[in-house]
Amino acid sequence: MSSSFPVIETARLMLREVLPADAPDMLTYLSDKKVVQYMGLPPFQSVLEVQGEIDWYKEILESGTGIRWGITLKDERKVIGSCGFLNLHPKHFRAEVGFELNREYWGQGIAGEALDAVVNHGFTHLNLERIEALVIPDNDASRKLVEEKGFHREGLLRHYEYTCGQFDDLLMYSLLKGENKEKRDEA
Repeated sequence: MSSSFPVIETARLMLREVLPADAPDMLTYLSDKKVVQYMGLPPFQSVLEVQGEIDWYKEILESGTGIRWGITLKDERKVIGSCGFLNLHPKHFRAEVGFELNREYWGQGIAGEALDAVVNHGFTHLNLERIEALVIPDNDASRKLVEEKGFHREGLLRHYEYTCGQFDDLLMYSLLKGENKEKRDEA
C-alpha cells in the first residue's frame, strides 16, 4: 500500500487503497449483474478486466481527478466494494461520489457507513464545498441511501450518459458542507 494513501476507519470498516492482489475479490461482485446494473458497465468477465478498474483508480488518483477506496470489514482483508470521488474539481470545491457493494453485504448498513466516512473525508480533508451523487432513477436503493444521508435532489439530467448502448437519465443530488455539519451536529 502507498504510504500516502489516506486510510479511513469507521466502527466496522477500513477503507483503504485497492491493490492488484484485490482483483479476485473484486471480480466476485463486479461480475454480478445485479451489482453493476446501475454502474453503466457490463458485468466483468475476468481478473484482467478488474485489473483495468484498479488501474483506473490509480489513474484518477495520480491525475487529481478522484480517489477510490476499497471497502473492507475490519476483521477481514478482502475488498467487498468501493466508494470514492470522481470528477474532482478543486477549483470549484466539488466532486461526485459513487459506491458499489458486493451483494452478499447488502442491507447491513455498510454502504451507508462507507458513504458517511468518504463524504466526511471530502469535506474535511479535500476542502470540498459540494458533493454530488448521480443516480439512475430506477436505482431505488442508491436513491434512498443518498436521500437518507441528507443529499438534496436537484433534478433530472436527461440522456446525461451513454453507457452499454443506451442513453441514461440521471438524478442529480447534492450535499453541501454546511448541511453535512448540521447533520453531524444533530447526531
